[in-house]
Amino acid sequence: MARFKQKSLISALALYYYYTLDLPCSNGFAYAPNFITRIISESTGREPVGLLDIPTKGNNDSDDEVAPEKAIEISSSKTSLLSDSPVVTRFPPEPNGYLHLGHAKAVSFNFAVARMFPPDGRCHMRLDDTNPSKENQEYIDSILEDVRWIQSGEESFLGSPIDDESTENNGPWFGKVHKTSDNFSLMFECAKELIKSGNAYVDSLSAEEMREYRGTLTEPGKDSPYRNRSVEENLDLFEKMRAGLFKDGEHVVRAKIDMSSSNINLRDPTLFRIKHESHPSTGDEWCIYPMYDFSHPIQDAVEGITHSLCTLEFEDHRPFYDWTLEKLIPTGLIKSRPRQIEFSRLNLKYTVLSKRKLIQLVEEKCVNGWDDPRMPTLSGIRRRGAPPQALRLFCERVGISKADSVIDVGDLENCIREVMDDTSKRAFAILNPLKVTITNWEEGSNLEDFKVPCHPKKEEMGERVIPFGKHLYIERSDFFDTHGTEGEANGGKVPKGFKRFVQNDKVRLRYAYVINCDEVVRDPVTNEPVELQCTMFPDTRAGVTPEGMQRVNGIIQWVEATTAVKCTINQYDRLFVTEEPGKTTGNFLDDVNPNSLEILDDCLVEPSVLTDCVELMTKINSAKNKDWNKKIYHSELAYQFERTGYFALDPDSTSSQPVFNRVVTLRDTWAAQKTDTTAVDGNNLNNRSRGRGENIQKDNSHAVLEDIRRVAIRAGTILKVEPHPDAESLVVCKVDCGDDDSDPRIVVASLGGKMKLGDLVNKKVACVTNLKPAKMRGIESTAMLLVASSGGEGTESTIELLEIPDSVPNGELLYFDGKERPEPDTMMKSKGAIKAFERVKSCLRVNSIGHAIFSDEGVDYNMLSSAGPVTVSSLTNVVIQ
Repeated sequence: MARFKQKSLISALALYYYYTLDLPCSNGFAYAPNFITRIISESTGREPVGLLDIPTKGNNDSDDEVAPEKAIEISSSKTSLLSDSPVVTRFPPEPNGYLHLGHAKAVSFNFAVARMFPPDGRCHMRLDDTNPSKENQEYIDSILEDVRWIQSGEESFLGSPIDDESTENNGPWFGKVHKTSDNFSLMFECAKELIKSGNAYVDSLSAEEMREYRGTLTEPGKDSPYRNRSVEENLDLFEKMRAGLFKDGEHVVRAKIDMSSSNINLRDPTLFRIKHESHPSTGDEWCIYPMYDFSHPIQDAVEGITHSLCTLEFEDHRPFYDWTLEKLIPTGLIKSRPRQIEFSRLNLKYTVLSKRKLIQLVEEKCVNGWDDPRMPTLSGIRRRGAPPQALRLFCERVGISKADSVIDVGDLENCIREVMDDTSKRAFAILNPLKVTITNWEEGSNLEDFKVPCHPKKEEMGERVIPFGKHLYIERSDFFDTHGTEGEANGGKVPKGFKRFVQNDKVRLRYAYVINCDEVVRDPVTNEPVELQCTMFPDTRAGVTPEGMQRVNGIIQWVEATTAVKCTINQYDRLFVTEEPGKTTGNFLDDVNPNSLEILDDCLVEPSVLTDCVELMTKINSAKNKDWNKKIYHSELAYQFERTGYFALDPDSTSSQPVFNRVVTLRDTWAAQKTDTTAVDGNNLNNRSRGRGENIQKDNSHAVLEDIRRVAIRAGTILKVEPHPDAESLVVCKVDCGDDDSDPRIVVASLGGKMKLGDLVNKKVACVTNLKPAKMRGIESTAMLLVASSGGEGTESTIELLEIPDSVPNGELLYFDGKERPEPDTMMKSKGAIKAFERVKSCLRVNSIGHAIFSDEGVDYNMLSSAGPVTVSSLTNVVIQ
């Protein structure tokens, strides 16, 4: 039971610690400490760099929770590496298919481990090409391209040579691309040495007879009648096998170990078999080929691999790995002794990673090839538009353990959202256009240009120009037709919460003007709206609300008709509709999502998008740089099409007709559906997570939450206030935030000289309770008071507390109308979490009527409690800090 608990703990470490710790690391990402980094450190005397700094309860390594990796079985080898030897890992796929998400974890971790041991740590790229029946050049090319892509943006290994003659060898790996086939001659000699020492023999049993003699998991095997052939006869037969004198399957070379071993992999495993097939690299030079289990340790040793990192299915093969090295090192054919270490493979919900099943999807035309953006292949994910740094981030958050687990694909999607939110330009895209005519815009007038930011939070991305004129297009879903089919279905009423456009009402065109819908022009046959005739209010330009006009809450996107660019949008969704495809019927194809692709041919985007497309495609067409890290992909041009999702340019695009693939939606709609079936009552949500994080249990099996839902804003009551002993501008408050341990929190706030201390006692306040505690002039503050501020400096600023009705219980989670209920982080402590909080704080405001709001991309959401809105007494149109 103890070991089970240890493995379970390890499987959760990486994701948990990523969100709860703050550590400077390369590219903002880091792996949590794990049993592999500890094994390497202990065997080399080197300390890894760039790992998350995990605090422990003490130095007692026998403590299950402090050092769970102590219970993990490792190689029985006692050999330690010299501390001045480089740490060398490798990524060794078999070129018999396209790489997929499972390989992404192996690539990322093998390269990351090598970089953790600078300055000379290195990772090799190897093609395990021992089976010519299933291998071809197409797979080789795709594998190398995928590894280059997923490591793009990372630095090359120190001292790695560049091969100017062969572009194949250039990549993020150290040195050339290694191939097992480069050492077939050596492996042939190794097998001969094993025969000479009596540790191998030529067996002539048929494949069916070998299975029978092998035994079962519960019954021992029995010796082959050919096991005791003489050394001379075995060598003669092996040479004739090499010369091509026998048919496929007529003979094999087997190790002579123990047919009664409890480990079935030690029951005289096969070393060489006959295959009269041409090889992609060696042609017809060989007609016998080594088995992977035999070639693996030899190739590791030849390359100087120090740590051979494999997935768990090779754990039972490790004894044969060690046996091979033990028998061959004394011969002098190989000299180094690598060490095999296993970790759990990546398993994903809503996905299949079996090569057999992926081939079936392609062959049965369920998808459009290996690079179909719905496929979990790296080429498909690249074409869809996921950034490589998002995959690396995902792998780092999943972490490394010995415990098998299944990760929700929503976690990957959320990493993609996180990266693309930071790196993607914004643009207007209309997927289902509805024409709008501005009736008071003079016919023939020049277009008006609006300069708007390419990214709302990144000035360095620059500005773009959006033209405005008499004829526009808006999204059809932004107009609710009260007199049409949808209106009839809703009793002629506007749906609750709908704040966009309806007839005889106003809406603001984002960045432009407020317009009013005066008339709806309809199709005479379908009665569907085909045009909205509207009046523009000129004095509302660029967000202005003139005196006397009520503020318009609804904001929608638009494009100008004559300059809009037509494009095709591929709306991709998950390929399967169930978490475990095929679990119910036994056929995974029964769970293919029939709605995984919707092609929209008549979409419109703003003209700046076409400019970007032409610029990128020109660069791609003219690129001649051989540097693997400077290759340009179409999918690098990515946008957040506002209020729609994240999209990337597809290679099928032309200079006049762009094609965009939806990478992910803005929010995880699958998680929302799942939540609907397991809804938690709001009061229970408040009660279950009032504490300071020690006992909070959260379900991280699906998407990571949007920023606002990660922040714990709770009601509290100030019990006591004192001046800070060392700072006149600070006060020290004791606040009851409803914590389960009943102790009030100490909150240090910048209220000195702003408010009378006596007036603060017994005030109901809003506190952020899941921030990392911070010392303020020597006193640790364990929460943050939210206040409205006029923004002035010193005594010129005015500050007011957010007001919460007295009937609201302490500890209640406040929420925002129109947003899903909060599911706050245990502690917002990591760099990513702190950035998320800063993004939230920058959007907190007080509106024109004194209500606290969260303003997100032009849409305002009121802060609410169970007893009503959160307000301030007199300030309006100010920030909350």
